[in-house]
Amino acid sequence: MAENLIACICEGSAERAIINKLLDEERLIFSRSELLDKEILKCRNAREFEDKYLGKNFNNKITVYRILDSRRENFNLRAAYRNKIDVINIITAPEIEMLIIINENKFSNFSKYKSSTKPSDYCKQQLRIPNVKSTRFVTEYFQNTEVLISAIKNYKTLSRIPKNEKCLADLLK
Repeated sequence: MAENLIACICEGSAERAIINKLLDEERLIFSRSELLDKEILKCRNAREFEDKYLGKNFNNKITVYRILDSRRENFNLRAAYRNKIDVINIITAPEIEMLIIINENKFSNFSKYKSSTKPSDYCKQQLRIPNVKSTRFVTEYFQNTEVLISAIKNYKTLSRIPKNEKCLADLLK
């Protein structure tokens, strides 16, 4: 058993599909066996997380990885839990669909539209992928783990990620 427990909270279904794929292939810095309840959590609210999971008596420190596309969404824990929990935000801004745009070699083309078009809309309109946000599509599209990992690494290279911000590439082994 790991020294620390891990809570992995994913914002949406596409993020969840990607993290599940990487967990199944053992490509992350943590494993499914280290996860709280052995699964990716859906709870995004700090109070809900505290009430549901922290009422249990844990002796170990908990690291919470929040995978989300918003830099402004707060996860404010009560003072009693702050020294027992490390919260690490993994930002996928602007959207997880950027991985598809990058994999399709359309990053520079998308850059022409990005001020007026969200990545998911670009995928729907320009790449003709209507179901780009569905778990099934993301799972099938990134069936090959190496393609997914390459897109994640390229995202980190191509994107302007603020200095202290973490992205999906930081979770890879």
